[in-house]
Amino acid sequence: MSILPILVLALGTFAFRFGGVALRDRFTIPPRVRELLSTGAIVLLTALIATSTLTKGHGFAGWALPAGVAVAGLLAWRKAPFVVVVIVAAATTAVLRLAGVA
Repeated sequence: MSILPILVLALGTFAFRFGGVALRDRFTIPPRVRELLSTGAIVLLTALIATSTLTKGHGFAGWALPAGVAVAGLLAWRKAPFVVVVIVAAATTAVLRLAGVA
């Protein structure tokens, strides 16, 4: 692997991050654009969760994984500790798979 692409990406990342700090006071984002960016982030995160939860390869992941994610979402909504959310969601998925729910 060539070192040049790594250096170019590192330089680009540094420039992007430095640009945010350098232009913070010179550039204002209108409130409507801020709202759209916030909504866009929520939509992208939701799409990522949906594709990760519902698909495995090119097919449906089965019902155990979405059930585990739903349990995790419910516990997170109820403000359970993160460790509890992860363990209970993993246990839910594991028990359902053990029971034969694919």
